[in-house]
Amino acid sequence: MKGSTRFFKIGLVAAWYSSNIGVLLLNKYLLSNYGFKYPIFLTMCHMTACSLFSYVAIAWLRIVPLQSIRSRIQFLKISALSLIFCVSVVFGNVSLRYLPVSFNQAIGATTPFFTAVFAYLITFKREAWLTYLTLVPVVTGVIIASGGEPSFHLFGFIICIAATAARALKSVLQGILLSSEGEKLNSMNLLLYMAPMTVLFLLPATLIMEKNVIGITVALARDDVKIIWYLLFNSALAYFVNLTNFLVTKHTSALTLQVLGNAKGAVAVVVSILIFRNPVSVTGMMGYLLTVFGVVLYSKAKMRTK
Repeated sequence: MKGSTRFFKIGLVAAWYSSNIGVLLLNKYLLSNYGFKYPIFLTMCHMTACSLFSYVAIAWLRIVPLQSIRSRIQFLKISALSLIFCVSVVFGNVSLRYLPVSFNQAIGATTPFFTAVFAYLITFKREAWLTYLTLVPVVTGVIIASGGEPSFHLFGFIICIAATAARALKSVLQGILLSSEGEKLNSMNLLLYMAPMTVLFLLPATLIMEKNVIGITVALARDDVKIIWYLLFNSALAYFVNLTNFLVTKHTSALTLQVLGNAKGAVAVVVSILIFRNPVSVTGMMGYLLTVFGVVLYSKAKMRTK
């Protein structure tokens, strides 16, 4: 029984890794290499798939029990989280048009820094001095990586920083807004409600900022039908990322999840370099490794204070 349980956990982690890295690389391919320059529409496709699959998984397959929204206030809180989540995903996809995946992941690794900053500004929560000290190599590593990045793009860098900050803000606000016993939602139920709200936020943005994207997509499909399959597979994979993340969280410890998350970023960097063959300097790699080292220290310091 222990052997089968271990094999099941390894399979979950492998599925989580492959779906995370797969959707990241496919986003990069579509937005940059393939030339499908519509990140808002792509994000809306992801969220539409998450809406449909979430309903099937919870209402039909009953992977987790359905949790209902209990009040108008709770609905407004989830709407606010959806808007911030929308900004983080769209900005993250926009940055992939301008930055290689390796550098994108280096910037994304600074999430703990922004989380600590927002936690202090919003809740006045102070961490132990050792926890703050571990954030120094996190930020320093990105600064070094930026200076040594051959494909550095200022706009892409700013947008990626904004995406990372929005991701951290959503995490902090989620802990505040849905902290009472009556409002707590597991990640799958939260996605069930957030995904369709996000689609509603993205639809007008797509129509205004990416005019005639449907017509352009149809025209592309006439020349190359693979674009439809790319979008469908990419959207389904976006939901699978959330599903496997929930399952890995459920079947492993918090510390294991953090360690796996740190390693996942490094794996994504290596795979992206092998696939896209983007130039990488020694300085850039040293900066990224320093950031990952800082994130590992941060994780350990947080665990020690709990």
